[in-house]
Amino acid sequence: MITFIASILLLIVGYIVYGKVVERIFGINDQNPTPAYTSNDGLDYMPMSWWKASLIQLLNIAGTGPIFGAIMGALYGPVAFIWIVIGCIFAGAVHDYFSGMISLRHNGAQFPAIVGKYLGEKMKFITTIVSIFLMILVSAAFIAAPAQLLADITPVGFMTWLLIIFAYIVIAAILPINEVIGRVYPIFGAILIFMAVSIAFGMLFIFDNPIPNLTVSNLHPGDLPIWPLLMVTISCGAISGFHSTQSPIVSRTLKKESEGRKVFYGAMIGEGIIAMIWAAAGMTFFGSTGALNEALAVGGPAGVVNEISLTTLGIFGGTLAIVGIVILPITTGDTALRSCRIIVADLLTQKTKIDFTGKGKLVLLIVPLSGITLYLSTIDYSFLWRYVGGTNQIIAAIMLWTATIYLMKRKKFHWICSIPALFMTAVVSTYWFYAPEGFNLDYGISLILGMVIWLAVFVWFVRQLIKHKKASNHEDLDVKIG
Repeated sequence: MITFIASILLLIVGYIVYGKVVERIFGINDQNPTPAYTSNDGLDYMPMSWWKASLIQLLNIAGTGPIFGAIMGALYGPVAFIWIVIGCIFAGAVHDYFSGMISLRHNGAQFPAIVGKYLGEKMKFITTIVSIFLMILVSAAFIAAPAQLLADITPVGFMTWLLIIFAYIVIAAILPINEVIGRVYPIFGAILIFMAVSIAFGMLFIFDNPIPNLTVSNLHPGDLPIWPLLMVTISCGAISGFHSTQSPIVSRTLKKESEGRKVFYGAMIGEGIIAMIWAAAGMTFFGSTGALNEALAVGGPAGVVNEISLTTLGIFGGTLAIVGIVILPITTGDTALRSCRIIVADLLTQKTKIDFTGKGKLVLLIVPLSGITLYLSTIDYSFLWRYVGGTNQIIAAIMLWTATIYLMKRKKFHWICSIPALFMTAVVSTYWFYAPEGFNLDYGISLILGMVIWLAVFVWFVRQLIKHKKASNHEDLDVKIG
């Protein structure tokens, strides 16, 4: 119990202290007009209150990610607490803050456009393709999962629920942001928080087993390695590249730059706390990681959430579980499709010189994107989700490198981004060699090949340091001569 409480406190202190450090390094200026006012189009750009933007951001980046991922990560034991705390404060929240604030400084630009500006056009093209792929996968997975659950508990079939959810997601993705997302999603965000707080109360006062304290031992029943699998299993709640595609949506609604810490850094810390609670619940409720593994084998993460919620809060808890398992992924699915629509619109506008960003071209974009999404949603959910995890963390590494170059160019303390960028590069390099959906190589070989990729990126990083150091020295010399 001590480890759990200390971890929650560390996350809160991280927001108060390190969040302020990150904000100061970025250098906010409330005199700068924000895109919500300068580009107000009544569709994606419009001002909102910071608290509403924070709840929307939390719901967009969370969904069931910090619940399902944390429960799966709980199989490794209390070592998961370390990853959530360190990953969230020093990597995830930094990642989310810079993805939102750099977007805000560039008129609400989407993630690939930001990458192109700081990492070059080739990387922009790669990032655009990977981002679109990830958005469609997330949308498809977050349609299929709730449709399957509703089909299991109601007399209505899977395809019928699939079409109903799909229709809602398409409508929400093309309506002005203040119509559905701005009105309803803050309520769902509050439900997500209430659900986590209720489970935390249950752990402290209702559960029979004590919350386990810290151990760095790997308690995974299947002996799966902590590195790099834990860092991919628990992404939402620690660091998730998907967030860099969602933050620009909210960056278009901020009234001033000082709201960024509360909206972007704060929402990620909130997600970290939610992940911490559900990871602890998974370890505590069943008494051991072996028992948790058996429960997952029977009902999957959704069944575990339902069992914990019913036991903790009775029928009311079961209702909350349904809300969490059904509504929360749907709300993430529609914002993923919305982000995909904006990214594709920006790409087509750049390539064709025809404006695809306005309301008139929405149908032309949403029909093919939604068609692909609907087809993929009929494929096995677990198959889709395997590819989401690794792709997600590639995007996270790219965003951190983008933020690194952003800070280098401004002669600011880039290490707050470059150190976690190096770490996440090592994670994804090793993961794709080892993972079954990747090359499925031997663990030892995967470590060696992952290190080779990491060293190549490290050499590039050193060259960037030298390049920007020389550029800085030349600028200083020009100033002295002038």
